[in-house]
Amino acid sequence: LISLLNTGSTYETITEAKARPGKFVHVAVRLDKSKPVEYDAKKDANYLSFHAIAMDSSNQTMRVVYRNGEIPNLMISERLVLKGKYENDHFECKDVQTKCPSKYKEEMKPTEKSIQTTSVSGSAATNLEVNKY
Repeated sequence: LISLLNTGSTYETITEAKARPGKFVHVAVRLDKSKPVEYDAKKDANYLSFHAIAMDSSNQTMRVVYRNGEIPNLMISERLVLKGKYENDHFECKDVQTKCPSKYKEEMKPTEKSIQTTSVSGSAATNLEVNKY
């Protein structure tokens, strides 16, 4: 029971991961698209390297090495959650979760405008029920 209480996952910053080399952490980052993604399936299909930028205001960066092949949706992801350890000069990543842009984001904007307009007119409750789907 006690071990279950400690399974809640929190994200470390890049700065915190670098300060604790060798400690397994989860780090939320963005792909640094200004730097190349290194992947050559012919040379080594399991080796992938890229640079990540912190999600916080520090804009810290780190090189990431992932040894399990290509990461689907890497280039279009809004956010990456990296699981692994900072070692030597890079983050040795064991697992990656990608957060891709929502295909519904653009579709929701007209609904939001409708809700805002309706709430000004005073009948927001009725239109919120109609527009929430």
